[in-house]
Amino acid sequence: MEPSTDRVFSVTLDDVVAARERIAGSLRRTPVLRTSIDTIDGPVDVVFKLEYLQAGGCFKPRGSLNAVRHARDEELLDDAGVLVASGGNAAIGAAWAARIAATRCTVVVPETAPQVKVDSLRALGAEVHHVGDRYQHAADAAAEMAKRSGALLLHAYDQPDIVAGAGTIGLELADDIDGPLTTVVCVGGGGLLGGLTAVQRPGDRIVGAEPAGSSCLHQALEAGHPVSVELDSVAADSLGATRLGDVCWSTIAGRAVTSVVVSDPELIAARRHLWDAFRILVEPGTATAVAAVLTGAVRPEPDSTLCVVLCGANTTWYVGGQRLVHPAGNRGANLA
Repeated sequence: MEPSTDRVFSVTLDDVVAARERIAGSLRRTPVLRTSIDTIDGPVDVVFKLEYLQAGGCFKPRGSLNAVRHARDEELLDDAGVLVASGGNAAIGAAWAARIAATRCTVVVPETAPQVKVDSLRALGAEVHHVGDRYQHAADAAAEMAKRSGALLLHAYDQPDIVAGAGTIGLELADDIDGPLTTVVCVGGGGLLGGLTAVQRPGDRIVGAEPAGSSCLHQALEAGHPVSVELDSVAADSLGATRLGDVCWSTIAGRAVTSVVVSDPELIAARRHLWDAFRILVEPGTATAVAAVLTGAVRPEPDSTLCVVLCGANTTWYVGGQRLVHPAGNRGANLA
């Protein structure tokens, strides 16, 4: 999905604080888990932010609900409700937000969208349309549908309210963890990365982790501006942006943000490690952030707490002949 062409805004701390006020009491304040993991360098202390426990099984409802309620406050939301193009998690976020705000939700997904996510969307009451085999095809169709219907068009990641809502995770981390924090987070279009960057405290660092075959942040930093990238990764269903969002790029400019990449085998191994060690089942994209630590691509700093955001768990996995299912809104991994 390509970013929006509207005027680009940076997201500020004030924007994120306002988002926290809008969504307060309607979504979960997700916990942290202080533990250690066995990395290539030996055991490393880490804090996991368990955002996969959020309503919908991912962080996306934060931004969507912020956008919907902001639009309602500005009298920009009518009976047509909201409309979004997404391969999965952003649509799940929009569906949850619409459900909470008691409005309609229409979703356009590519034909390649994972069935577990499509099933979750329908269970949430969303009207789902399949268009094309790429996110951009779905996005183009969604834009035309919004023009005809008057629905509020939500972007999966490149919209100030979406980014600000995601940033509320950073406010929770600041409340829970004293002192400087090194936060590792997977990157698709950069909505979560941008939101976390907006609330950085002095001494905090943000590290974006990406698969080598889906690395729009890494390539943007190398080029000095967002560029179009080719996708070739098992994690492309959730980290499938072909270009870093302009809102993210504007927000991270001049801030302490770096990027690392990992291979698909490394992120698959990290996903397995989370299950074996903690019985935590996450999406391949989310496991990218864990892989960055396990492989030593990100190492702890002596004056900083290392935190990994586990941001999504809408996935299906077969292990030992049994099917592990973690659909949106589920409270944990079930054997079925």
